[in-house]
Amino acid sequence: MATHFDLIAIGGGSGGLSVVQRAASYGAQTALVEYDRLGGTCVNRGCVPKKVMWYGASVAQTIADAPGYGFEVEQKHFNWSALVNKREQYIHNINNWYNGYLGDAGVTAINGHARFINAKTIEVNNTRYTADKFVIATGGRPTVPAVPGHELGITSDGFFELNEQPKRVAVIGAGYIAVELSGMLNALGSDVVQIIRKNHFLRNFDHMISESLTESMKASGITIEANTQVKALQKTGDTITIITEEGSLTGFDTVIWAIGRTPQTDDLGLETTGVDIDESGYIPVGSYQETNIPNIYAIGDIIGKAELTPVAIAAGRRLADRLFDGQTERKLDYEDIPSVVFSHPPIGTVGPSETEARQAYGQAVKVYESRFTPMYNAFTEHSPETRMKLIVNGPDEHIIGCHIIGLNADEILQGFAVAIRMGATKRDFDDTVAIHPSSAEELVTMR
Repeated sequence: MATHFDLIAIGGGSGGLSVVQRAASYGAQTALVEYDRLGGTCVNRGCVPKKVMWYGASVAQTIADAPGYGFEVEQKHFNWSALVNKREQYIHNINNWYNGYLGDAGVTAINGHARFINAKTIEVNNTRYTADKFVIATGGRPTVPAVPGHELGITSDGFFELNEQPKRVAVIGAGYIAVELSGMLNALGSDVVQIIRKNHFLRNFDHMISESLTESMKASGITIEANTQVKALQKTGDTITIITEEGSLTGFDTVIWAIGRTPQTDDLGLETTGVDIDESGYIPVGSYQETNIPNIYAIGDIIGKAELTPVAIAAGRRLADRLFDGQTERKLDYEDIPSVVFSHPPIGTVGPSETEARQAYGQAVKVYESRFTPMYNAFTEHSPETRMKLIVNGPDEHIIGCHIIGLNADEILQGFAVAIRMGATKRDFDDTVAIHPSSAEELVTMR
C-alpha cells in the first residue's frame, strides 16, 4: 500500500468522507484514516440512530392520538430491543456501503488511530504516511463533568448502547441533544426528569423557541428541575441518586449527561505540527478552512462553528473543489445555515434570533409572528401549539430570520431556507400563493 498521498483526511465522519471522495474524483491520490466505524458520530451515534428513535417516538404519539380520529387503539407493549436491533442493522448497512463507496472512489482506507509526527507525516499502527495536504476532521465526543460519581451516568453515546428501555431516567442538560433524548424517552413511555441549570431550554435559540419548547415539554409530562446544579451522583441500591445544591433526586435507573461536546484534538500529536488550538480545544480556521500551518486544514465539528453534518459535508466538498479542481474562490458561506432540532414538537430555524437581529440592526428590524394549534391536533388530546416568527430588516423587509416550532417544522423549513438565502423579502412571501390547509401557509400569510 502507498504511504504518500496528495491528501490524507483524519476522521471518517461526514467531513472526512466528503473531502476525500470529492478530491479523488478530480484524480487526487487520497487516504482516509478512521479508528472506529465509518460514518462518524452522525451515522453511528448521532443523526441517524437519533432519527430512528424519533420516528419510533412519533409512532407512539400517533397511537396515543388515534382515538381523536375515531380509532379504538391500545398500545399493549413497546419492544425497545426490537427497534434497537433494526436500527443497528440499518447502521451496519450504511457502514458497509461506505466501505464500498471508498473503494469505488479510489480512496485508500486506513483503520487505526492517527498521530502527527510532524506537519507532513502521520503514524498509524506503526506505519508512517506522508501527504502534501492534511485535513483534520475528527469531530467531538460527549462532555462528562468532573463531579464525584460521574461514571454512574452515561452520555448520548451510551444512550445508543441501551438494549433495554430506562424506566426512570434523568437527562442532565438544556441543549438540543438533551431535549431530543428527553422527548424520545418520554414519548416511548419512560418517566423522564430533566435537570437544567437555568429556566429554559435551548437558550441560544430565539426566545420564542426556548419558551415554547419549555411549555410543551412540561405539558407532555416531563418533569423539569430548573435552576438546578448537579454536584454528584451516588449509587443507592439498584438506583442512582443525584445530589444537587438544593438537595437530592432519587430512584433513577439511568442518568444521561447531555451537557455538550468536546473537540477531539487532544490525542492527535498536533503539538508536533504547530497547529493552533484555542482554549476550548477547537482548531481556528480561516474562510477557506485553513489552519495557521499552510498544508493542514480542518473541517466539521473540530472547528467549533455550525456543528452540523451537512455543514461538514459542504465544507469538505468545497475544500476539495478549491485544492484539486482550481476553483480558487470556492468556500463555504457560514451565514444562513438552517438547522433542525428533533424535539417534541420539532424545531426549524435559520438566521439570527430576534435578540441578535436587534443588536445588529436596531430599529430597522421588524418581527412577524403566528401562534396556532395545527389542524391535526384539533382532534387530539395532546395538542401542542405551533409558533412561527419571521424577522425582517430594512425598508424592503428583507427576511433575515425564520423560526418555527411545531408539527412538521423540520420539513417545512428547508424550502424557506432556500428562499431566505436567495434574498427573499416579506413581499415575496406575501405574493406567494398559500397551500391550504397547511401549517406552512402561515409563513406566507402573516400580517
